[in-house]
Amino acid sequence: MRIPELFRQPYPSTESPVRELRQAAIIGLFVGLFLLVFQPFGLSMWQTPDKPLKILGFGLVTFVITAYNFTVWPKLFPRQFVDERWNIGRQIMLITGNILLIAIGNRLYLEWMLDQEGYTDYISWLEMILVTFLLGLFPTTGAVMFNYIRKLKMYSQSAAGFPMYPPTPAGPTNGTETVSLSPPVQVETPLTLISDNERDIVTLDAAQLLYIESSDNYCTVVYQKENQLVKPLLRSSLSRMEGQINLPRIVRCHRSYVVNLDRVERVTGNAQGYRLHLANGMLQIPVSRQYNATLVAELKAL
Repeated sequence: MRIPELFRQPYPSTESPVRELRQAAIIGLFVGLFLLVFQPFGLSMWQTPDKPLKILGFGLVTFVITAYNFTVWPKLFPRQFVDERWNIGRQIMLITGNILLIAIGNRLYLEWMLDQEGYTDYISWLEMILVTFLLGLFPTTGAVMFNYIRKLKMYSQSAAGFPMYPPTPAGPTNGTETVSLSPPVQVETPLTLISDNERDIVTLDAAQLLYIESSDNYCTVVYQKENQLVKPLLRSSLSRMEGQINLPRIVRCHRSYVVNLDRVERVTGNAQGYRLHLANGMLQIPVSRQYNATLVAELKAL
């Protein structure tokens, strides 16, 4: 695989806020202890009361900057941090930017302390930022690549253990929305989905439903009708749609998707997690990591 192609490979966009804060704390502790033990950037010549505590302050600055970058930015710009857009290259850029901000933040902290005590600078801005960047760039890239390989192997091997249900061969089509779909496998169960205004209503058999996708304040209901994919749009939240279904085999698998597990034909995996394939492989539904445990049990029971 060429380097440009490698950087475009899918990569998990964000972890849970608790995990991100834990990682930020580990990074901050590492930086603080590293500076305390090795005392680079002229810190070894610095004579000051409570020196160990002041040096550990660099770790606190690192924690605050890292926690902000990895928890606040995804909240402010959620569209940029969705799994569909995130890849190895973006992850490396995010961490590299974090390293540069840490270097700037710690340089400001050092300058503030030196000014308080009347010391002159031991190292220039450019030198400190350059050294920090070079020290952090290669371990960062290596860590991202290691995590990518680990997650890709984990999800790919796990997905290989799911049962597969071969779809019926595709026949002639008259358009992009006409496909040869596997026949429904559920017993007939009437399902009614109602929009927020209670005027727009979709009525179907539960076995016809493939999935429901949320986008802003609307939901697209994708189901089979006479060998075609029908996609009506309802103004509603996905949680409200989910509450109207209340069937054990139609479940939430992602913040933007509810899927009918009885229509899943096979499961694949990449570094971001599992992918559910429906409608002869034409449709792929992502599975969020928070739903992995429950969905794995359900899918293996199919």
